[in-house]
Amino acid sequence: MKQSWQWLVALAGLFVLAASVSAEEIMKYPVTKRGNVVEDLHGIKIADPFRWLEDDVRKSSEVAAWVESQNKLTNAYLESIPSRKTLLKRIKQLWDYERYSAPFKAGGRYFYFRNDGLQNQSVLYTTGERLDAQPRVVLDPNKLSPDGTVALSGIEVSPDGKLMAFGLAEAGSDWQTWKLLEIDSGKIRDVELKWIKFSSVSWTRDSKGFFYSRFDEPTDSKFTSLNLNQKVYYHRIGTTQADDVLVYKRPDHPDWGFQVGVTEDGRYLILTIWKGTDRRYRITYRDLEEPYGMPVDLIEKFDNEYTFLDNDGPIFYFKTDLEAPLGRVIAIDIRRPDRKNWREIIPQAKDKLSSVAVCGNQFICTYLRDARSEVKTYAMDGTYLRDVALPGIGTVSGFGGKRSDWETFYTFSSFATPPSIFRYDLITGTSKLFRTSKVAFDPADFIVEQVFYKSKDGTQIPLFITRRKDVKLDGSNPTILYGYGGFNISLTPSFSIARIPWLEKGGIYAQACLRGGGEYGKAWHKAGTRLQKQNVFDDFIAAAEFLIDKGYTSKSKLAIKGGSNGGLLVGACMTQRPDLFGACLPAVGVMDMLRFHKFTAGRYWVDDYGSPDNPEEFRALLAYSPYHNLKEGVKYPATLVTTADTDDRVVPGHSFKFAAKLQACQAGPAPVLIRIETKAGHGAGKPTTKQIEELADEYAFLVKVLQLKGW
Repeated sequence: MKQSWQWLVALAGLFVLAASVSAEEIMKYPVTKRGNVVEDLHGIKIADPFRWLEDDVRKSSEVAAWVESQNKLTNAYLESIPSRKTLLKRIKQLWDYERYSAPFKAGGRYFYFRNDGLQNQSVLYTTGERLDAQPRVVLDPNKLSPDGTVALSGIEVSPDGKLMAFGLAEAGSDWQTWKLLEIDSGKIRDVELKWIKFSSVSWTRDSKGFFYSRFDEPTDSKFTSLNLNQKVYYHRIGTTQADDVLVYKRPDHPDWGFQVGVTEDGRYLILTIWKGTDRRYRITYRDLEEPYGMPVDLIEKFDNEYTFLDNDGPIFYFKTDLEAPLGRVIAIDIRRPDRKNWREIIPQAKDKLSSVAVCGNQFICTYLRDARSEVKTYAMDGTYLRDVALPGIGTVSGFGGKRSDWETFYTFSSFATPPSIFRYDLITGTSKLFRTSKVAFDPADFIVEQVFYKSKDGTQIPLFITRRKDVKLDGSNPTILYGYGGFNISLTPSFSIARIPWLEKGGIYAQACLRGGGEYGKAWHKAGTRLQKQNVFDDFIAAAEFLIDKGYTSKSKLAIKGGSNGGLLVGACMTQRPDLFGACLPAVGVMDMLRFHKFTAGRYWVDDYGSPDNPEEFRALLAYSPYHNLKEGVKYPATLVTTADTDDRVVPGHSFKFAAKLQACQAGPAPVLIRIETKAGHGAGKPTTKQIEELADEYAFLVKVLQLKGW
């Protein structure tokens, strides 16, 4: 889940905006039928007049007709904006640059992804055993569908390097179909493994098969029905899915999910068991050298994070927050599994331990210091070795590899710094630039600063602000404030080509690190969850007020943006402070906080949001639920809601209902539109073409409603 934003002060700004819109421009919205659904929830009567919009658009002609009418209105509005074509052209120019992933080694071969610029999906290449050898295409997802809506969702190369299991997702759905490819010949075998979601695959050391998790085939709509009863299977090469061996199931706990992994030495199958988004895991393992070995429960309670890292025989290493809210590394000897025998390898530091990789017999630890990456390496006994020298303030990712490797790769980027890939020598501790992206703009023209502001309760919140160097802080600058604030996810300074068209025109981009995220560890996350969720919205609103008070922007020039949980953020803030913003861009948002747990993966989010079935948490959810807090007669900011018809993470009914009610409640002239993408999902795997078009529409909308000149 990700992203969202916050709100500001007085009615004067809205009056200025309203005065600038002529009576002829007041929207005539499609008539949306109102139902008479009213439920008694914990003694409170809750009306839900647009419940019918929850129906699957593929199965309801009525919902399909509503979608068509809304898209017709939105498309006509956006196409009438003169600057849209110019923006679309510039975005395409900027987007058209070569992009690479960091190389990784698997099955004795080097692999990497490359996109020539405007390809809908990135292509997988290999250079074989030598990194500098001539690359050849392993798999080009662009050939799997004419419109680029089939995306590669995961790959796993067999230990012998002969086969590659790969997952495909269609139209942005979370559902995946896994197949097998012969790496040398490029032949895709006939076998298909279906109904896989929230799972990777993990090969056995002999390359004869792999483990994976899947659900039963849905009996209702695959895009809306709850996901329950995940099971673990073993697939043997040369057989069909019908022959797969059931390895593990827990019908007594239909809400449990299973992530599978075979240890690098091939000895153990590790089952990381989860039931929500809170990163509290049970750990079960099975000795694969014992033909009749039974699963053994190592960690039996969902009390803490236990992320399996690696093993030395019966010594298992985990990243955990047990007695360490900022994270540490421990070792558990499975022959002596009592907690009193657990050993600390790397103690908790003063900064959050965000990730750990094991490579070249070293722990490579990435920390977050005020949401910026720092990397340190340690020996396997926990002895500190060195810091990894980074080129500046930004975000790193990568460091994959095996215990026997002497090299690894990582990627560094920042808001105005395109991704650069470095080759890191694990023996000498030196980094060498391997490849960098060449984008048609000059990073030296921009300033990236980190400031801190106080939220409503006095908590200090980090805020990254990016702008052109010549932008004056006179309160006139169009500004996008972006946020997320949930699910322990950290927002860090990373590069996105999508922001450059906004920045080069003089726009400001601000990114707030809100509570509910993971920037400062467990306590920071918990302070923005359940009964404390209002802290997230207060943090975001305070960010908006800070930007106005310090002269970066004004109410009439401020837009807030966020997606998924961030869409909730935007929805909650615009209902709490409709006077504060000039425009709102809630994307694929969770808008009905009383029914989110009834669809697909929504039940997992109870960890962060609380449960509508709990009376106390229900009242907290009702207090900020965007759909339920819209009120007739209020002048809301200009709003462009975005969603997609095959989003099975946050079902589009959330956005449909919110947009319908917002249109019905809107008392001012500011437009309320919804843009519904077809053959797209929550965001993952979205083709380049669709990304560019959606971005051009968002920027064109802001140009018009924020009254921007010279765009």
